[in-house]
Parts: sequence; structure tokens; C-alpha cells
Amino acid sequence: MIISNVSVVMPSVLTLIGIPGLESIQHWIGIPFCVMYLIAVTGNSALLAIIRYERSLHKPMYIFLALLGATDIALSTCILPKMLGIFWFHLSKISFDACLLQMWLIHSFQAIESGVLLAMALDRYIAICYPLRHATVFSQQVLIQIGVGVILRAAFLTIPSIMLIKCRLKLYRTTVISHSYCEHMALVKLAVEDIRINKIYGLFVAFTILGFDIIFITLSYVLIFITVFQLPQREARLKAFNTCIAHICVFLQFYLLAFFSFFTHRFGSHIPPYVHILLSNLYLLAPPSLNPIVYGVKTKEIRDHIIKLVSARNIDQK
Repeated sequence: MIISNVSVVMPSVLTLIGIPGLESIQHWIGIPFCVMYLIAVTGNSALLAIIRYERSLHKPMYIFLALLGATDIALSTCILPKMLGIFWFHLSKISFDACLLQMWLIHSFQAIESGVLLAMALDRYIAICYPLRHATVFSQQVLIQIGVGVILRAAFLTIPSIMLIKCRLKLYRTTVISHSYCEHMALVKLAVEDIRINKIYGLFVAFTILGFDIIFITLSYVLIFITVFQLPQREARLKAFNTCIAHICVFLQFYLLAFFSFFTHRFGSHIPPYVHILLSNLYLLAPPSLNPIVYGVKTKEIRDHIIKLVSARNIDQK
């Protein structure tokens, strides 16, 4: 229902244009994104299968890794199919409610991933600083409580952002979103009404989740490094440090990309829009595709099982 030349009342359908400024070549950009998605789904599915069927990997570290892999698959699947539909088949239309659902799922899975990384850091902290208490602290019941808590925190903190859009924003100056997926601020900025509350709540969620998690992850690793460097034997120090390398790599790639994308959007007004969109896409798609590679290469137990499976398959083929 159009009430003026520039305002639309609660549009039923929105249009995602993909990458503004690169529409003529975004069908080529979709190829590396598709490859990243295939790596994310295949690699994380392999990790899930290995952890599921190898009883020796039924430990807190690997259970958290399995939760991280499942989250990565879900996050990539929320974004890539629709994005490739825009890039390759010009399927740019999306219903308003489907857009809100995609936005909620994306931000929820981001929050879950951050929470899982925090849980993994705490697991390493207890395992290295208080090894005799590790089995007691991270019991099966505690693992379930952590998993449920991480999921509920993400869901409940992101639901109000959907309600604020649905209940407060009624008029929209356009139905065209200059993005390749339904991102919170990209959608909010279409509204005619005052969007300060929406912006403030979005920042509150970002700092509540990412800020809280980063502080405690950093604190955990500071304490871990202090404990490791106090170990008398060099071999013991190297062994303790090696158990943390994969998680540190995953932690850095997730949060560095997150902050780089965040600050580029907030303070990079002179940067072309397509750079903003590409950074947002990489922030969401790169970690899911890199995580299984990092853990497959850096985690000895997983690497050994992969080698064993490949060797057994080669023997069977011969």
C-alpha cells in the first residue's frame, strides 16, 4: 500500500540487489563464495562425523568443536543459497518476514559461534591451569547447560531487534536493500521513522555478546600463558601451547574479521559500498570454511583420524 511517492507501508516484498557497484560481475564473485560454502559444509560435516563415531573424541574440547561446526554449517546455509540466487539467477525478491527471519538466524548463529569460542577458551583454561578439576568442572551435565545457555542467550538477545523493526518501523522510503543478505542496519536504514532505538539496541547486542566474550577469552589466554610459561619443562610448555594454537587461530580470524567489518561500516563512509558488502560477506563465510581446515591441520587427534580414514579407503580401493 503506497501512501506517498516515497513511503511504503510495511512492504510485503523486499529486493536485495547483491553487491552495489559490482552487479555486472557478481556472477563471477559467486564462484569463490560457492567454493567457500562447499568447503564449509564438507569440512564441518567431516568433523562432525569423526567426532560422532570416534569415542576417544567424546571430550569437552571436541564436543564444543562439533557445536562450532554445526553452527558454521547453519550460518553458511542461511546466507549462501539466497546470495547465489541473486548473483546467478537474479532471484532478488524476498518477503519481508523471510528477510526478518534470515536476519535473526544470521545474528543468532553469529552469537552462538562467539559463545562457543568462549566456552572453548574456558575449557582450555581449566584443562591447563587446573587439570585435576577438568573432568569435574566440565561434566556431561555442565556441557549440556553450556550448550543450552549459549543458544538461548543468542536467541533471546536478538529477538528484540526483530520486534523493534516489526512494531516500530511502519514506513519505508524504499523496498530495495543495498546488500546481498538481510543485515540489521541495512534493513533499518530503509525506514522513514526515527531509528535511533534500533541502532542503539543493535550496538548493545554487539557489545554485550562480542565485547563480553572477547574480554573473557582474552583473560583466559592471559592466564593460560602465565601458567604455561611457569612450567619447568620445555616439552610440557610446548605441549600445553600446542593444544591452544588451533583455537587461537579460529578466535583471531573470527573477531578480527568481525571488528574490521564493524568499524568499516561505522566509520568508513569514504569507502565504496561494495567494499563494505564484500567485507561483510567474507566475515560470515570465511570462518566457517577455514575452521575445519585449521582444526584438521593443527589438532593431532583429528588429523590422525583423517589420515587413518584416507589410508583405509585407499587400501579398500586397491
